[in-house]
Amino acid sequence: MSQDWTEQMIAETDGGIGWMIFNNPARHNAVSFEMWEAMPRIIERFVADPEVRVIVLKGAGERAFVAGADISQFEKKRGTADAIKVYNAATMEAYQRLEEAGKPTIAMVNGYCIGGGLAIAVGCDLRIAAEGSTFGIPAAKLGLGYDYGGVRKLVNLVGPSFTKEIFYTARTFNTDEALTMGLINRVQPWERLEAYVREYAQVISGNAPLTIRAVKTSVREALKDPEKRDMATVHEQIEACLSSSDYQEGRRAFMEKRPPRFQGR
Repeated sequence: MSQDWTEQMIAETDGGIGWMIFNNPARHNAVSFEMWEAMPRIIERFVADPEVRVIVLKGAGERAFVAGADISQFEKKRGTADAIKVYNAATMEAYQRLEEAGKPTIAMVNGYCIGGGLAIAVGCDLRIAAEGSTFGIPAAKLGLGYDYGGVRKLVNLVGPSFTKEIFYTARTFNTDEALTMGLINRVQPWERLEAYVREYAQVISGNAPLTIRAVKTSVREALKDPEKRDMATVHEQIEACLSSSDYQEGRRAFMEKRPPRFQGR
């Protein structure tokens, strides 16, 4: 895959997996404005690539997934009202494209997952973390007003009480606490993390893409207010499964007692 974005974002494809790598290890993979801008383009490439079945997000190095936004840029990139609007638009587009990606997304959390990094992880479908990783949102230590959409995503994931605890205390939480909250799905030893995520992604890759897409859409719409749900798209995607070649292949494979070979159509 060609790369036409900042060198701080790496996009690779391997065995049905699209890897989006935050490559700013000197700053614990803090996300620069250029990285926010690159995220939607990388996701778009992966979604359009029929060979990619699962998208995995990870941080470069061994210390961090993403330790928030790159604060060193704030004076230049968020120093005026107009600059703040441009910066916020870039971050919101990145979050939206991630949430609405038509393929499964996994955050492979390898270390610090703080602030905007946690928001990125929460925007993924699944979160698999290494032992020793830490999670937190320090907004209350900085005096920041946190976006309603981000708060609601966290409420939908861990519930109102844990959301309040995360924001009120502004402290970091370990993997045991994060697992108890439901903030992450799985914890693995550090040395096993990437291999485990690869294996997990391959399991997902072997299942019917249209079914997964329909379920992802249904879950997303179920979390919206009823009057805002796009039920037409939900029903359309369910019908697409039932009329697909993959549905026929799934039935044949079951009868023939062999693994199905799904094509996503």
